[in-house]
Amino acid sequence: MVHIQNMSEANALEPHWGYADRVVPCTNDPGSCAYLDVVYRSHDVGMYYTGIIWATIGGILLIWAVGRQFGRRQASGVQLPGQDGEQPKVRKSALERMRKAIPAYVRQYLLPDAARPIFGRTTRTQVLVLVVLAAYLTVWSFVGIVYGKWVTPVKNMPGVYNTRTSLGAFADRVGVLAYALTPLSIMLSSRESILSLVTRLPYQSFNFLHRWLGYIIFVQSALHTIGWCIIEIKLYQPQPLVANEWIKQLYMIWGVIAMFLLTLLLVLATPWGIRLTGYEFFRKFHYVLAMVYIGACWGHWEQLKVFLLPGLIVWFLDRAIRLVRTALLHYNFLPSGKMGFSYATADITFFSDETSGDIVRLDFEHPHDAWNVGQHFYLCFPESTIWQSHPFTPLSLPVFNANKQKHSYVFRAKKGETKRIAALSARRAERLPASEKTTSTADAKLSVVLNGPYGESVTRDLSDDTNVMCIAGGTGITYILPVLLDLAARPRTKDRRMALVWVVRHRKDLKWVAPELDALRRQARDLGLEIHIYVTRGMEESRALAPAEMVSGTTGEHEKEKDIAHEVTFAETSSSSSTHSTSLSLHGVRESDIAADHIANRPDLEKLVRDFVDANVRGRTEVFASGPGEMISELRSVVAGLNKGSEVWKGEERWDVKLTCDDRLEW
Repeated sequence: MVHIQNMSEANALEPHWGYADRVVPCTNDPGSCAYLDVVYRSHDVGMYYTGIIWATIGGILLIWAVGRQFGRRQASGVQLPGQDGEQPKVRKSALERMRKAIPAYVRQYLLPDAARPIFGRTTRTQVLVLVVLAAYLTVWSFVGIVYGKWVTPVKNMPGVYNTRTSLGAFADRVGVLAYALTPLSIMLSSRESILSLVTRLPYQSFNFLHRWLGYIIFVQSALHTIGWCIIEIKLYQPQPLVANEWIKQLYMIWGVIAMFLLTLLLVLATPWGIRLTGYEFFRKFHYVLAMVYIGACWGHWEQLKVFLLPGLIVWFLDRAIRLVRTALLHYNFLPSGKMGFSYATADITFFSDETSGDIVRLDFEHPHDAWNVGQHFYLCFPESTIWQSHPFTPLSLPVFNANKQKHSYVFRAKKGETKRIAALSARRAERLPASEKTTSTADAKLSVVLNGPYGESVTRDLSDDTNVMCIAGGTGITYILPVLLDLAARPRTKDRRMALVWVVRHRKDLKWVAPELDALRRQARDLGLEIHIYVTRGMEESRALAPAEMVSGTTGEHEKEKDIAHEVTFAETSSSSSTHSTSLSLHGVRESDIAADHIANRPDLEKLVRDFVDANVRGRTEVFASGPGEMISELRSVVAGLNKGSEVWKGEERWDVKLTCDDRLEW
């Protein structure tokens, strides 16, 4: 806008926040002056609109925070005496019934996956939020602009005319919005997330919006770039003189660089780009590119640094807080008696598996405060590299008011850092004396650096009458076992039902978590817990459910069973006086299926979950799940089908079924 105004004839410069100063009074031709009026007015209005957008975001977060605190309060009810020895019943108020019925309605329609080819394994809820955000931004991209066309003469060039349109005002508007959304994009990607503090949603749940908001910013920037290219290369005259003078300006050079970096960010963030470069390269290069991109945006249009500076501050604060948290976790007494930074030293148990990928279990103790069940830590292994850390959920249960916390982790070596750690574990295991080795495992030591914990508690708000069903696939058992161990440590609640369903490939896989599984098995009868384990591949001896010291009792005549879903029941011999037995079943496969390496005996999740809900005496149901993406997608559809808001409104709380997944599966 500066170069079409006559600065030498200016009486004054009128400042406009976030834009170039305007010459007043306007000394151009009437058409150009009218065009300048439209452009400057639409920009000023657009800056107000960005304030409205951020006020809307702040208002939603405020309402969310207040509503969350209000929702934690239990609505009052009128207690009615029970009849014929029944427990007293509670007549729920309309507010309490509505508070429970609305989430059930929402889960019924919005919990399943949306269009998977476009959005991946993402719930309809997140896609709905994205659609609302995109529609909201679309409205602000067009309103407040006077649309018109002005054909104006070029000074000192008879017969040559400029074409002024509202395309310039629109291109500026979407460019401003792209700048205004930059801090939000960074907030959505932060591990130390203020959004998580307000909403109590884990920071991982914002990854989807971060990715798609990046796409929106790219589209806005592309429209801004295309719009001004049309104006400066086609509509302004004479050409190519105007275009050459325009592109040589410093702010335009920075604009071209910013658009190139943003395009590179987009391409490398696609699934194709991540597979091509590797996730770790993508993640670190993404950080660097993002910061350089913001710097280029600053060079392109410094007047809008009001949006860029907060983004930089949020990014650097996120990294600084991570370092501080790590330092505080590891600032302890050293063997010399002095205080300093000390690693945690983990015992490695290595499970060789050439077909599916080796398994590594880490066990160590470290002095720090207890975390909440469901939270995870980032683990860095300095003996491999200090530039990478990976998220892992502790298998062990936190102990409050303890001097040290026990950490146990189980993960499968796939590629990258986990594969290097498995290889390092295998090499160290080979160096151990033969007397310290076993047929399937070997112990060694590994230095570990912790960062965290991150995420939210998944058991804090479980009421005493909530029925719990835990479903895991493979190493996903590390996410759900702490839930059951935590509930096992609480007083038993009458009529509460619990179930564990674990799908593994081989029977030997049960050794990964043998101590924890054994602890649950001993308490299963008292907890009302059923344990079902499905083996999809492999054929081992029929009694090999776990190490010998874990299994006791009889197995029945299951050796004669040839069905794909035969069951092995272990009686609890230590409590023979009880009339109940621990229900712990192992579902296997036929030998003919194994010969063809056929994945047999995969559980029917819909039947399992539906039967569990149908058998509940009272109370709502919470399903905890962690495993392959296919399992999570299937469970979302199953749980959505079980939610019935109308029945919950009538007081039938068992149709209030919630699904809590390990959100890190989206990474």
